[in-house]
Amino acid sequence: MIRKINPFTFMSVVWLSVVLLCGCNSNAEVVRKTSDNRPNIILLLTDDQRNDTLGCAGHPVVQTPNIDSLAARGVRFENCFVTTSICAASRASIFTGLCERTHGYTFGKPAVAKSYTMASYPVLLRRSGYRTGFIGKFGCKMQDDKEMFDYKKVVRGPGYLKQPDGSVLESTEVMGGLAKDFIQENDNRPFCLSVSFHASHANDGDTTPGEGHYPFPKGVSHLYVGETMAAPDLSDPKYFDTLPEFLKKSMNRKRFYWRWDTPQKYQVNMRAYFRMLSGIDAVVGELIETLKEKGLADNTIIIYTADNGYFMGDRGFAGKWNHFEQSLRVPLVVYDPRLPQAARGRTVAPMALNIDLAPTILELADLPTPRHYQGQSVMPIVKAGSVKEGPWRQEFFCEHLMNNEFIPKWEGVRTERYKYARYFEQTPPYEFLHDLEKDPTELNNLASDTQYQEVLKQLRAKTQGFADRYSAQKP
Repeated sequence: MIRKINPFTFMSVVWLSVVLLCGCNSNAEVVRKTSDNRPNIILLLTDDQRNDTLGCAGHPVVQTPNIDSLAARGVRFENCFVTTSICAASRASIFTGLCERTHGYTFGKPAVAKSYTMASYPVLLRRSGYRTGFIGKFGCKMQDDKEMFDYKKVVRGPGYLKQPDGSVLESTEVMGGLAKDFIQENDNRPFCLSVSFHASHANDGDTTPGEGHYPFPKGVSHLYVGETMAAPDLSDPKYFDTLPEFLKKSMNRKRFYWRWDTPQKYQVNMRAYFRMLSGIDAVVGELIETLKEKGLADNTIIIYTADNGYFMGDRGFAGKWNHFEQSLRVPLVVYDPRLPQAARGRTVAPMALNIDLAPTILELADLPTPRHYQGQSVMPIVKAGSVKEGPWRQEFFCEHLMNNEFIPKWEGVRTERYKYARYFEQTPPYEFLHDLEKDPTELNNLASDTQYQEVLKQLRAKTQGFADRYSAQKP
């Protein structure tokens, strides 16, 4: 089960406000006593990559040998999800350990409150003695974010960027070079470096098929040449035809015509998209070599994940944003060189979330997790493969609250067997209920099925309970 958060009493609200406004200074004595032989941590975050687009996840085409090597020596989560499937909200969730409803940030909304910024994992690590770095796409707004990082380089992208020497590099390559510089210039402090790629997000400003829309490093241009890409798994028209009209007219469908609507465009864009992923993988390999050269490989943990999933023509869709699995599922690989040999190379089933990243990083840095965090460290699973002591979630809350006429708002709950979503601004509200055990492709909506009315009632109540609880947690 998800760790239960008791309803806020007056005193608990006062305690939370004091801790957050003080930037978790109540932990200052713990921080000062923390050892400086703590591990280095690198968080690699991609954009628009769903869980199955890695060689180690069984993808038959995409080539990601360096990430596959991390998985072979670490742990891969086959059930990792985001609580909101869009970069802005998800990246704020990664920093804060909170879902969108609580931190309040997405496109068009004010920055994450200072109280939550001061309790973000970069601030807590920096105050504890870590050298913190950020490179790439920040993707969200945080009040007083200058306190988060010692080193911050925001890189434009995706696309090709002219360098001081006159050469042109794709943004992924630029980030790789900056990351290598950060590692090579590091002092004796442990470091936490976030490399936040624009890839594999399309260049929405250029709908020309291929590298115009999916710009990739030139060093991977030889990959996938002449290879025929299989049709999307859910290419049968029934997956689109059975949808309600408001989803058929959503942004998912509009962007489908930018990317996947003709066989030729699909082939060209899929090759370019996979080259973007292979370009990321090449940078991962270069960072691993840099760590070895600096003698840091044995004490540096690498976490690889994405900010949201991605439709590659499935259901007649592009993009993300909605409640289907292709939108919510992301890769997660945790490589810890300190793991014993018997614990390496495992694929684990427990559900992990983007809001688990902050508490995981804090545990790796030997720091306590703020009590208001909604995620929990995945390190017990990384170390043991399953949770032998204490509960682990069997369900989670997910949502999308951005104001956009072509992206319908929704909220819901995914359990190990069922998924419920209600698009609450439709008239009347439109509900989905999927039995993932019997219907893993989510073709059949069971919300009106008489045999599932008790399940529907339970999941409605769970959704409302989460929504009320997380709304009450706002600063």
